Amino acid sequence: MKKILLIEDEVSIAELQRDYLEINGFTVDIQHHGEDGLQQALKGNYDLIILDIMLPGISGFDICKQIRAVHNMPILFVSAKKEDIDKIRGLGLGADDYITKPFSPSELVARVKAHLSRYERLATHQQTNHMMSIHGITIDTSARKVFVNGEEIAFTTKEFDLLVFFVRHPNQVLSKEQLYERNWGYESAADVSTVTVHIRKLREKIEREPAHPKFLETVWGAGYRFNV
Repeated sequence: MKKILLIEDEVSIAELQRDYLEINGFTVDIQHHGEDGLQQALKGNYDLIILDIMLPGISGFDICKQIRAVHNMPILFVSAKKEDIDKIRGLGLGADDYITKPFSPSELVARVKAHLSRYERLATHQQTNHMMSIHGITIDTSARKVFVNGEEIAFTTKEFDLLVFFVRHPNQVLSKEQLYERNWGYESAADVSTVTVHIRKLREKIEREPAHPKFLETVWGAGYRFNV
């Protein structure tokens, strides 16, 4: 049974989300305060974190950043903050998804299942040829590690998946929609902007000059291409 931590200060919303998740077979712990949620996330053995942004004590953004420094489980932001800048910031900190309130509990359950399923497949998938090397970038798909010019660089789950997908499809122009559907696993046009955020993060980690990328190129009006 998958274990979920829900960090949400509105008691009624947290209980509603918990009820729907438990009906669908998940074990759910709830924390209403930011600091308490962070401590439980860091010490608990959770499969997924659902995280509000506006919390007492410490913001969801800060919680996400600290969790990502030590854990790699899926993190889903659930927030009433609708501005694109908040979505971009949350995704840029390493969150896997951003759901805007109000939403249907069934949508939350569907997204939780999608992220857990994808994460489980990636975690258990073993490849015979698990080492890839190109442009000074070495990827160990079995250990899920990336080395750039011999130095190990930390990648979030989605950043790693996206990089591997590009390397396995060299010199192909891939649209944002293709990248989103392949790496996030469901349709949601409003969230395709997450691809842009992750492309920027990838460039910061693999390019010598991220503002003038040599490997991960933008093809204006079409998408992106990983040049070999």
